[in-house]
Amino acid sequence: MQRPYGRPQKPNPDGSPVVSHSYDVIVIGLGGMGSAAACHIAGRGQGVLGLERFGPAHNLGASHGGSRIYRQSYAEGPEYVPLSLRARELWDRLGADAETEVFARTGGIMIGRADSLMVAGSLRSAREWGLEHEVLDATEIRSRFPTFAPADDDVAFYEREAGVVRPELTVAAHLRLAERRGAELRFNEPATRWEALPGGGVRVTTAGGTVAADRLIIAPGAWAQRLLPDLAIPLSVERRVTYWFAPKGGVAPFDITRHPVYVWETPDDSEMYGFPALDGTDGGVKVGFHYGGGAADPDHLHREIRPVEVEEMQDFLRSRIPALATGRFLRGTACTYTLTPDEHFVLSAHPEHPQVIVACGFSGHGFKFVPVIGEILADLAIDGTTHHPISLFDASRSTTFGALQP
Repeated sequence: MQRPYGRPQKPNPDGSPVVSHSYDVIVIGLGGMGSAAACHIAGRGQGVLGLERFGPAHNLGASHGGSRIYRQSYAEGPEYVPLSLRARELWDRLGADAETEVFARTGGIMIGRADSLMVAGSLRSAREWGLEHEVLDATEIRSRFPTFAPADDDVAFYEREAGVVRPELTVAAHLRLAERRGAELRFNEPATRWEALPGGGVRVTTAGGTVAADRLIIAPGAWAQRLLPDLAIPLSVERRVTYWFAPKGGVAPFDITRHPVYVWETPDDSEMYGFPALDGTDGGVKVGFHYGGGAADPDHLHREIRPVEVEEMQDFLRSRIPALATGRFLRGTACTYTLTPDEHFVLSAHPEHPQVIVACGFSGHGFKFVPVIGEILADLAIDGTTHHPISLFDASRSTTFGALQP
């Protein structure tokens, strides 16, 4: 039975911390996943408290940088495809509900050798799910997308339904809708401690006091190690950099109607990704490496972009996207990846506390799923189960590196 959220509580006679208010669900972390969860839960009439250590739609975690790739034919495993398809429906719904354009279809191309993960894995999932796609040889890549300069033995997987999602706009839209639907959101109030109570329910302590709820969702991004130190799946945080270049010759060939989102994998397992020009002639073109960057502390992330990092990116682009390599570097930004050993998500009830739901370790490829993950978290918090296929993401699983290789 739903109870009014934010109900004041009486002092505890046993001397335990005084709980100021009680809710149906508390959500710790209001980035991509947590904001979506708060929106979906509030939309189902539940009393929600959202807690965020920074301000709304901030740039200090992993839900910023202006753009993320959305793709359906999923190289990381065909198990992801149903979630990707549902996410697309929810991206469109979010845009309509919030009256904000959060998704744009651009088409997407995965380039590499025929046996590379991105090409072979995408092809495998497309065939398994009957998704529309094309396979292009190097000559066809150059003809269709002249910004690219593939090697003669490169091939590509192309899907028309891929596109761009906007992270800051997405988080802001979910937060706005959550508040409109009755959620209470507190910013600049980090959760410092949580406790699963023996008889059910949870208690969460922040700098502002102690609050209680029937259930708790922990979506802490790079701070997962702080709030989930006993999780059996080890998590590591790494720094990543994205770069914006002004292409030599101008941005017209990189226009959103001509240049797709892409992932480019090399024989030595390097992996670059990029976007069309999304923000006019002055915004530049964004690219980045999926791997590399080294271990990072999210509280002390090195945010300055070093000249050697820019040079490394330009060297990689030189033989692949020459107009960017020879263009002018505009800016860069640093963010964090929170990685699991197998690079699959953690999205399930806590192994020891069924009233606590964990959403973390999205390993640099989770944002495209944000709206459906919000739906899943709402299912788990309200109903204790979901019809979505998430067994791959169980927090009790055993994990090893290399599990993503096809």
